[in-house]
Amino acid sequence: MKVLIASDHGGINIRKEIITLLDEMSIVYEDLGCKCSSSVDYPDYAIPVAKRVANGEADFGILICGTGIGMSIAANKVKGIRCALVHDVFSAKMTREHNDTNILAMGERVIGPGLAREIAKTWLTTHFVGGRHENRIGKIAEYEGVLENSLERK
Repeated sequence: MKVLIASDHGGINIRKEIITLLDEMSIVYEDLGCKCSSSVDYPDYAIPVAKRVANGEADFGILICGTGIGMSIAANKVKGIRCALVHDVFSAKMTREHNDTNILAMGERVIGPGLAREIAKTWLTTHFVGGRHENRIGKIAEYEGVLENSLERK
């Protein structure tokens, strides 16, 4: 498993926390920034992560900004991406099991570091259940005009 992780200035602290979690879980990752505390534009971080996940360079992406909203909107503009904004553990589990999400978005101003770790760990360790959900994911991919190969990779 390879994970790409990025944040804007509003998500730096939780990004560091999730990187520590990825190290503890021995998950290969690439940190795509940001490396500053001054204001930056979230699409500059969300879109490169989403493009690389969509083209198969990584299995998953994790994006963090102040609320997670901007990151999730930007990531979902990329064909083949199913990014979920998650602020609780139950949703983290369901979004993997039922929606086969490939990017997780969180908001540092919404949740604390402990909950962010729980969410990320749950999301990273939960698998897509397939079944009736495959048809639903297929309809989204068909609408996008994208061949769905992520179901085969999981």
